[in-house]
Amino acid sequence: MTDPIVSFTSVVKRFGDFTAVKELNLTILQGEFIAIMGPSGCGKTTTLRMLAGLEQPTEGEIRVDGRVMNEVKPHDRDTPLVWQSLALFPFLNARENVEFGLKMRKVGPNERRDRAEAWLERLGIGQFAERNVEQLSGGQRQRVALARALVTEPKILLLDEPLSALDAHLVIRMQQVLTRLQRELGITFVYVTHSQSEAFAMADRVVIMGEGEIAQAGSPRDIYREPANRFVAEFVGRNNILTGTVDRVADGLAGVTTPAGTFQVPATHALNPGAEVGFVIAADLVRVSNHDPGAVNQVSCSLISEEFVGSMVTLFLESADGLEFKVQVQERELSGIDLKASGPLFLSWDSDNAHLLPE
Repeated sequence: MTDPIVSFTSVVKRFGDFTAVKELNLTILQGEFIAIMGPSGCGKTTTLRMLAGLEQPTEGEIRVDGRVMNEVKPHDRDTPLVWQSLALFPFLNARENVEFGLKMRKVGPNERRDRAEAWLERLGIGQFAERNVEQLSGGQRQRVALARALVTEPKILLLDEPLSALDAHLVIRMQQVLTRLQRELGITFVYVTHSQSEAFAMADRVVIMGEGEIAQAGSPRDIYREPANRFVAEFVGRNNILTGTVDRVADGLAGVTTPAGTFQVPATHALNPGAEVGFVIAADLVRVSNHDPGAVNQVSCSLISEEFVGSMVTLFLESADGLEFKVQVQERELSGIDLKASGPLFLSWDSDNAHLLPE
């Protein structure tokens, strides 16, 4: 079992009367790629800044490799931070930017140069070593910032929304660079982002924060398929969330009556008839048809709009009772469906694909 390298124990951070982080307990393992995400103001960046030493916890304890870090200054920590703005020095060329951390550590000029050039080569921009950073593209500058952080060979690398300023095609490319580097180096990556696609594509484990607390932590699949609460289900998006009343429980299934109809949901915890519950069906697990499928779980809807993202299409629909539904399919799957037909569209899903939210 991999050993923990970072631990937050009952960490609280207040700014005046505002509590940004509440009783945070989190362990990060050696060599783990962990992503922290959540809406603006949820405490994710404050958590990263406390780990970097840029903020001190009001209460609680942060340890790195067993050492209490609460009072340790940023420059005395082995936790370099790659900023959203990159924070490169415009008056230095690419190699000199990468050398900077080594220079602060009193590494000799020849070794500094060799190590900086080696890292620029490793990141595929060795030919731009002598170029001023302001003459580089966004993706090239991003690689310089990564090289500058990694050249000191840290045990932990902190990243604060480092891809947010890049074009979409560069984001995909840099995701591949980051995941490859992390696996090759075995360095612990702590990555803060607001982007679900980035976090789910790269991280071993995702931490969802809301209002200064951890709402759920787990693998990307667990969070996407089995959200722990309504907040996570809504934040992850592309989920259909229904609320209703339990009218029966039998054979491991609960019948839940909602304004759109009665549906079967796996009874994953004890339920009593009359209880108010919520359940989730991910948009990609819903089928759509022009014909009544006669399914146990189905609802008729009218199409509101469509959203095309590459080959993926999201349909936005509404039932007669005003409930909104989302269906996510490959564009080629729509070839046999007439979305502009005068009649309703029928949505259906398997009972096992519904996820019951905790009461």
